[in-house]
Amino acid sequence: MKISSRAQNIEPFYVLEVAKAASALSRILTVADDPMVFLNVGEPDFTAPPLVQEAAEKAIRAGLTQYTPATGLPELRERISHWYKARFNVTVDAQRIVITAGASAALHLACVALVEPDDEILMPDPSYPCNRHFVTAAEGKAVLVPTTAAERFQLSAAQVEGHWNARTRGVLLASPSNPTGTSIDPDELHRIHNVVQSRGGITVVDEIYLPLSYEERYAQTALALDEYIISINSFSKYFNMTGWRLGWMVVPQTLVPVVERLAQNLFICPSAIAQHAALACFETASIALYEERRSAFKARRDYFIPALHTIGLSVPVMPDGAFYAWADCTQACAKLGVKDSWDFAFEVMNRAHVAVTPGRDFGTANASRFVRFSTSSSMAQLHTAAERLGALLA
Repeated sequence: MKISSRAQNIEPFYVLEVAKAASALSRILTVADDPMVFLNVGEPDFTAPPLVQEAAEKAIRAGLTQYTPATGLPELRERISHWYKARFNVTVDAQRIVITAGASAALHLACVALVEPDDEILMPDPSYPCNRHFVTAAEGKAVLVPTTAAERFQLSAAQVEGHWNARTRGVLLASPSNPTGTSIDPDELHRIHNVVQSRGGITVVDEIYLPLSYEERYAQTALALDEYIISINSFSKYFNMTGWRLGWMVVPQTLVPVVERLAQNLFICPSAIAQHAALACFETASIALYEERRSAFKARRDYFIPALHTIGLSVPVMPDGAFYAWADCTQACAKLGVKDSWDFAFEVMNRAHVAVTPGRDFGTANASRFVRFSTSSSMAQLHTAAERLGALLA
């Protein structure tokens, strides 16, 4: 059977490849062994709040399980619009909000709608691997621009200007970022968007971790800039609904009918049950619980990053959001006698029973030096992981 070149150009998702290996090892550990601590997957250990679960149950009992409009329930689009006003003091017309089957579907729709074959999309190295694969699936080319700690591992306007050429279509950014947990400074984002707009390009910003910002300076949506920003968001991270597969995108008004037509054909509609449940995300009690959980994620960051530094795993930039630590393992590799972060990940998995993600997934510039820790696990799990890694690297 001949496989399409498009499919062959999509690399494996190494986060999940490592996860499979960690899960396989975990299954054969005996009661005498230390159980595996999983710090490799970026999934909150919290689940949907009680009101959200109750709303899902009510929707099922009421038979609200049939197709919805391709753009999503009008009342959910309105709730999200009100949330932008309450949270960020930004007015976003509900008609510009399209509900999607997760942020992945939103990114897929954006790329299919806007990327032509051989178009180039600039994004930082490191960045979330699936983002570049959405570009590849649309037959475009993701151009990874190496970034440094001095740039917060984010693109600058100067880099965008310097890498722009006749084939460049735009930029795909993430703020806060996976894997670094760092955000783009609002002033720099404004400058980037100006460069892109002056060239007739598109600015797409993945904001799925934005509600999990810990510093006011960075807790601002890119939608405040103008109506030409395309923002991607999700109910997975802040709203703790990973497996419900529900997200949304905010697009310019002229793009709504295009995205709607594509969504009708590619997805029909997002999950009806998940949409009815998500209405309860914006209840006062749910928001209060989410804010408690955001404080818990911040506390985990505040403990674990210094712990990594003590162990000898340097985190060059303190994450200002999300739940990740992008750690330089060069010194640790030398201690363990391994050559790079890929080998380091398997070494600590096998010897300390701590699962982490090597940098290979997130780019090429310094991938061999870095590993990503997810701090979305409980504080107890983070303490255990720090103790085991400390003992291994002592």
